[in-house]
Amino acid sequence: MAKTTRKSEAGKPQFARKLLGWYDKNARDLPWRVGPAARRARQRPNPYRVWLSEIMLQQTTVATVSNRYAVFLERWPTVAALAAAPLDDVLGEWAGLGYYARARNLHKCARAIVNEHGGKFPVTEEALRSLPGVGEYTAAAIAAIAFDQRAIVVDGNIERIVARVFEIETPLPKAKAEIKALGETMWPESRSGDFAQGLMDLGAEICRPKNPSCETCPLSAYCGAYQNDAVEAYPKKTPKKQKPVRVGAAFALKNSRGEILLERRPEKGLLGGMLGLPGTQWSESPPSSPKNSAPVKTSWNLAGDVRHTFTHFHLSLKIYCGEAPKGFRKNSNQQWLSPDKAKLPTIMRKAVNTVSNQ
Repeated sequence: MAKTTRKSEAGKPQFARKLLGWYDKNARDLPWRVGPAARRARQRPNPYRVWLSEIMLQQTTVATVSNRYAVFLERWPTVAALAAAPLDDVLGEWAGLGYYARARNLHKCARAIVNEHGGKFPVTEEALRSLPGVGEYTAAAIAAIAFDQRAIVVDGNIERIVARVFEIETPLPKAKAEIKALGETMWPESRSGDFAQGLMDLGAEICRPKNPSCETCPLSAYCGAYQNDAVEAYPKKTPKKQKPVRVGAAFALKNSRGEILLERRPEKGLLGGMLGLPGTQWSESPPSSPKNSAPVKTSWNLAGDVRHTFTHFHLSLKIYCGEAPKGFRKNSNQQWLSPDKAKLPTIMRKAVNTVSNQ
């Protein structure tokens, strides 16, 4: 089939009408969403719920977030309640969701909204970007979904759709600016939030990375990649570098009550502000004398190894366990907790489970 161009087609009004018509009939039922029927009944999104969901969904799947979102919202139903919560409680509730700077910024943002904005979210994209932890994408998403501002929202699903519709040859991530600019040409003046959510749903359910259902797609007539039988060739991506492997050791010190010694990690850095086992630095070379980094001198026994993958590297930790000697005193950054009550990031939960299961 001869290659054709569809760049002008996507900017026509019927493109947006087709997408919105599909969304009206097929919108996903999500706990943070006010769907098309509810919108027609004049129900409006709660900006706090939109913001909370967008922060939680960063680098995390809808399936993972759905249940955690409900628990989070039950505990802190308003931005004022979240702002009044101790940071440690917020970090604890966030355990397992990863990218823990999000939790710290969530708390900072809630306090900024209460203290600097009278408890109300700014309406414009520009004002939203001034809030802690609210970047370009999140500001656009809140402005569009919560306030129906014409803000160009581009997440991973939307990137894929735009790249296919316009057959963008520039690989990601370099293509991001081009994708946003072309996305702007097809964005409607009204129903901006529904349009954004419709594209998100289309990308999640039809315009998937692999095996897209192009025959059922409402936009196939406007899609250059579909017309040229090259859908899975887009978006172009820069080849990923192989992730390095880092290694280290962690120490599970038990007391007579069966509790484990945990310490608060520095606020800056990976797993910042979260509880975890004391241990060595994580590096690409194994520590020569790992037990020198133990919290106390005692008889340390190797309990096992745990592995975990972060965004930029794989981690392998050797887990040692030992009994607290008489007279041991924890420092102000440490606490004794029962393993089943500690709210820990995933890698530390794996480490503690290795010891608990023995």
